[in-house]
Amino acid sequence: METRCSSMAAVLFFVAALMASYSITATPTPTPSFEENFDIMWSENHFTTSEDGQIWNLALDNDTGCGFMTKHMYRFGWFSMKLKLVGGDSAGVVTAYYMCSENGAGPERDEIDFEFLGNRTGEPYIIQTNVFKNGTGNREMRHSLWFDPTKDYHSYSILWNNHQLVFFVDRVPIRVYKNSDKVPNNDFFPNQKPMYLFSSIWNADDWATRGGLEKTDWKKAPFVSSYKDFSVEGCRWKDPFPACVSTTTENWWDQYDAWHLSKTQKMDYAWVQRNLVVYDYCQDRERFPKMPWECSISPWA
Repeated sequence: METRCSSMAAVLFFVAALMASYSITATPTPTPSFEENFDIMWSENHFTTSEDGQIWNLALDNDTGCGFMTKHMYRFGWFSMKLKLVGGDSAGVVTAYYMCSENGAGPERDEIDFEFLGNRTGEPYIIQTNVFKNGTGNREMRHSLWFDPTKDYHSYSILWNNHQLVFFVDRVPIRVYKNSDKVPNNDFFPNQKPMYLFSSIWNADDWATRGGLEKTDWKKAPFVSSYKDFSVEGCRWKDPFPACVSTTTENWWDQYDAWHLSKTQKMDYAWVQRNLVVYDYCQDRERFPKMPWECSISPWA
């Protein structure tokens, strides 16, 4: 027990140090007005806000969950939100925070996913990320966290440009998903379709916790996830083709420094790879006897 506590203390010290020195090229100003940015997708009676309107809550009970989506679509940019996840016994509950080219699970959709998989009281949350291109996903990674995401708000962010997708937790890169110009028919990197940003809470006790062995305890309902400080700097889509897509190198999120990890980011990413990866589809030879092509692209380039 003493060794385990010492190890955890070292991890927390490392994270505190890297967060103290960590910076993103730019820090977008939060745009916190819910009405300005989002529409409720379903179950408006399961959506509440704080008195000042700055905190938004989604609830799940045995009848239904709830969700919201941005009013606008974007192609490339920086997208960030602070979340506080369901506390206590959250087994079977999934809080999803994602981008998608369609309002629905269409067969040709592009999608970029954060999914937070609930657990029994005292057991850690798992973050699952996934990437879809033209309806094909199966590119899951799972990570543990270095903090309890139910105790306070933490930021979850996506950097998306034509060169890479980076998933951040509190500005620490946990996953890097690269594009490549060496593939004539790119079937793995979503870079053509604009996307909405969504969030929802729903029951997935058929798979979310220990592969579906742990079921949702509805006596603990309602399950509530909370959100605040949404911020975006991106190319807002405008049909037939917005001017910003053809001139994205004028924006920090699609300039050279955003096309790859910085030296500090590489150190942080290496630490995550050593300590927090629970599952990586690129390492799953039973599921993928032939390694998917994108797994050969170095995240360090």
